Amino acid sequence: MSRLRLVPFTAATLLFLGLSAVPAHAVNKDMIQLQTQIQDLQNAVAKLQQSNDERMGVLKDLTQQTADAVNKMSVAVDGMKLQMQNQQEASGTKTDQLSGQIQSLNDTLDELKARMEKALGDIQGQQQSISAALNNLPQQTGTPSGPAPGQNTVPPPTGPAPDQGALPPTSSVVAPVRSASPAGGASVGDMYRTAYGDYIAAKYPLASAEFQDLANAYPDDNLSGNAYFYMGEIDLRTQKPTAAVTMYNHVIEHFPDNVKVPAAHLHKAEAMVSMKQNDKAALELRALIQRFPNSPEAATARTKLGALSARR
Repeated sequence: MSRLRLVPFTAATLLFLGLSAVPAHAVNKDMIQLQTQIQDLQNAVAKLQQSNDERMGVLKDLTQQTADAVNKMSVAVDGMKLQMQNQQEASGTKTDQLSGQIQSLNDTLDELKARMEKALGDIQGQQQSISAALNNLPQQTGTPSGPAPGQNTVPPPTGPAPDQGALPPTSSVVAPVRSASPAGGASVGDMYRTAYGDYIAAKYPLASAEFQDLANAYPDDNLSGNAYFYMGEIDLRTQKPTAAVTMYNHVIEHFPDNVKVPAAHLHKAEAMVSMKQNDKAALELRALIQRFPNSPEAATARTKLGALSARR
C-alpha cells in the first residue's frame, strides 16, 4: 500500500522538476548569447580604438616630419636672405668705393682744368705784354742820318747790306679768356683753384664762402656749377641735408651740361635717404638712371635702389 502511494508522489515530483528546468535553460542560453554579442562589440570597439591609435600615430609622425621640413626650409631661407643681404652690402660698399674714386678723379680733373686755365691766362697775358712791347719799338726810316760834325766817317761797305731779318708783326690775335675777371677781382680759375684747395683741406666754412663768391662773381660760368656742387657736398658732410638738396637742385636745373650733374642726382638721393625720404630718393635714383644710363653714377644708383627695396 505504501509503495503504491509513493510512486505517484515521485512521478509528480519529477514532472514538476522537469517543467521548472525548461525555462531556466532557455534563460541561460539567452544570457550566453547576449554576453557573446557584448564581447564581440567590445572586441570591435577595441580594434577600432587600436586602428584609430595607429592612424593618429602615423598622422602625428607626418605632422612632425612636415614641421621639421618647414623649420629646415625656414632656416635655409633665412640663410639665403642673410647671404643675399651680405652680398648686397658688399656690392654696395664696392660700388660706393668706386663712386668715391670716380668722384676723386673728377675732382682732380677739375683742379687740373683750373690750373691749365690759369696757365693759359698767364701765357695770354705774356703774349699781350710782348705784343705791346713790340708795338712800342721805334720804326726804322729809309734815309740814314748823316754823321755828326767832328766824327770820323766810315765809308759804307761795298757789298750788299746785311739782312736785318723780318721784325715780328706789330699786333697779334690773342684767344679770348673764357670769363673776364671783374674789375679789380681774381679770375674764375684762380677763385676756383683757391676754393677747391680749401675744400680738399677740409676747411669747409672757408671753402663754402669762396665757392659762393665765385658763383656770385661768375653766375653763368660752368665752374659756378661745380661751385654749387661742392657747396652741396660741404652741406652734406656737415649734416645739413636740406641745404645740400638745394645746392644739388641748382646744379641740375641751371647747369644741365655740367659734368657734375650725374653726381648731383646721386648725392641728392643720398641726402634724401638721410632725411628718411626713401620714396623721393628712389624717384631721384630712377631719374638718374633714365637720364644717364651708362654713367658710373647710374650703376651706383641701381645698387642703392635694390637696397631701398630690401628695406621695405
